[in-house]
Amino acid sequence: MTTPDPAAEGRRRADELLTALTAGDDAAAEALLAGLDEIRDLVFVGAGLTVIARAEGRALPTAQRAQASTRQLKLGEVRDANRDDPEGLRTWLRRSAEEVLFIRSLHARQG
Repeated sequence: MTTPDPAAEGRRRADELLTALTAGDDAAAEALLAGLDEIRDLVFVGAGLTVIARAEGRALPTAQRAQASTRQLKLGEVRDANRDDPEGLRTWLRRSAEEVLFIRSLHARQG
């Protein structure tokens, strides 16, 4: 049996978290987050969310892109402050996922 690529697994879980939140299924989102016990797993999900947020944020108008970039920096501070605390990292993941949904809502208003 091969071990899944941790980055790919993190991205898959990030997509799963976003799908649950988009559907309004907070219970599924919380269950996914609660099932992540290892700091390493939490960080890989966060990396997946960060990649999504940055990629989608680049398509925003200049002012909104700058604001999204500032929010990413603040999310990084939350991550850094909780680097050894799984519960704090779960909070970071939830906020990071909400940031992606916010960026998507900005795109929806434009188009």
